[in-house]
Amino acid sequence: MDERASAFLRLLKIMDELREQCPWDKKQTIETIRHLSIEETYELSDAILKKDMTEIKKELGDILLHIVFYSRIASETNDFNIKDVIDSLCEKLIYRHPHIYGDVKAETDEQVKQNWEQLKQKEKGGNKTVLSGVPNSMPALLKAYRIQEKARAVGFDWEKPEDVYEKVKEELSEFEKEVSEKNQEKAEKEFGDILFSLINYARFLNINPEDALEQTNKKFIKRFGYMEAKVKEQGKEIADCKLEELDGYWNEAKKL
Repeated sequence: MDERASAFLRLLKIMDELREQCPWDKKQTIETIRHLSIEETYELSDAILKKDMTEIKKELGDILLHIVFYSRIASETNDFNIKDVIDSLCEKLIYRHPHIYGDVKAETDEQVKQNWEQLKQKEKGGNKTVLSGVPNSMPALLKAYRIQEKARAVGFDWEKPEDVYEKVKEELSEFEKEVSEKNQEKAEKEFGDILFSLINYARFLNINPEDALEQTNKKFIKRFGYMEAKVKEQGKEIADCKLEELDGYWNEAKKL
């Protein structure tokens, strides 16, 4: 037997044993482990950003456990089982890759993405809109990025990055106008438009805005930690320091 299949069968056997014998595992439902699945996904994301292959392997295992766990729970009510999950996935992959398993030509990744979105719409039988597949609970920045990708896949997009950047400047000007007029509600809406336009521009430059922002978050945390440590060396707290002193430590951190 293929060692991959053997390892997977071992996991299924362990899951069955845990579900039948462990008090905690027996008690769980699809609803009770949902938040844990979200947490595991973020932990995988952290490991990927750190480029820590050992942690990535561990976190992938945790997510695989959840897939098996959901499937085992569903099998007890005869809704579906792990075979159904895998078969459904295989059928989807074959259907959405007609350039591999059919006679469709797709020579670029962009063509593949466009085919993928169009085939998704056909699967839905025209009952859902292009953007209905974007989860409502997805974080706003990622949601904006996926909305724009899906719109592009059906031909609704800007032609040149220069045009997108002009839109960024236009939205910034509108935001500044509302701020100067102290219109808080309209300023908030215009700020959202700025972010949406910047995400669009990043997409045209092949920059993932989520990754870019996370890099900046980590940079800020590192510099702030340095500044905090320097302040504590003086026997003080940040709140006790003048801004000029804090700026000095911040600039030291930037040089480092």
